[in-house]
Amino acid sequence: MTPPEETGIGITAEAPCAPPAVSLCITTMRHRPEFLRTASARRQGAGGFLVQARCRNDGKPGVQVGFTASKKIGNAVFRNRAKRRLREIARAVLPQLAQPGWDYVLVARPGVTVDRPFAQLLTDLETALRAIHAPRA
Repeated sequence: MTPPEETGIGITAEAPCAPPAVSLCITTMRHRPEFLRTASARRQGAGGFLVQARCRNDGKPGVQVGFTASKKIGNAVFRNRAKRRLREIARAVLPQLAQPGWDYVLVARPGVTVDRPFAQLLTDLETALRAIHAPRA
């Protein structure tokens, strides 16, 4: 058995025995300028959070994702819980609905992201991504 390969934000797949779980390379944003560039582009509100997205147009096929929870969310325990929940919905939804060459930032909402049922958060992200990538009139 070969060791697992890293395929994105914590998603691993056995190689070469099994096909990769994700065909899209998803990386996490680490630096403030990346977040700021994404914040200046498209925004789509969802029930439990806000999604900011932008097309990079740099020819790189991967997807970048970032997570933000301000002090309005609460103390460190609540901010960390909100970001953990956002990371999990990103792992579940982005491989199917994200488009290559795009950056996404998920921004937690006070009093909602932590308390909203997980299934509704998944639905919120799916709806928001479809709205972001819908053809503009």
